[in-house]
Amino acid sequence: MRERITQDVKTAMLAKDKQRTAALRLIAAAIKDRDIQARGEGTETASDTQLIDLLAKMVKQRQESARIYEENGRPELAATERAEIAVIEEYLPKQLDEAGVSAAIADVIASTGASGIKDMGKVMAELKARHAGQMDFGKAGAAVKAALTG
Repeated sequence: MRERITQDVKTAMLAKDKQRTAALRLIAAAIKDRDIQARGEGTETASDTQLIDLLAKMVKQRQESARIYEENGRPELAATERAEIAVIEEYLPKQLDEAGVSAAIADVIASTGASGIKDMGKVMAELKARHAGQMDFGKAGAAVKAALTG
């Protein structure tokens, strides 16, 4: 992923696409910061799972910023945030649709033998292990809770 981002920065610079270049540089800087943090934790670089989590967090931050900008009458800033979201999402795994999320939850519940709300932590941990970066776990948590109580 790191090499792809570096190559994409060069391509965007050559194409003189300032907005894309800026977004890619933000991604590269965030990855470098995460790698530095990983060195402090005793590993050489951050894992791909950690990078996916980082990119998902960046998307959520920008979604929140775009929402705030729109509420305060700044559509041009919201558009910039949305453009950054589009660039970041290129590096995330494909997101599961609602049916895919429901199927994944049903599969994990069946494979873990979860039978009640007390097993929710086990189900969520297994979902995160199998589908990191492919779903919004905040929304998935509500669906898991509904599946385990229903």
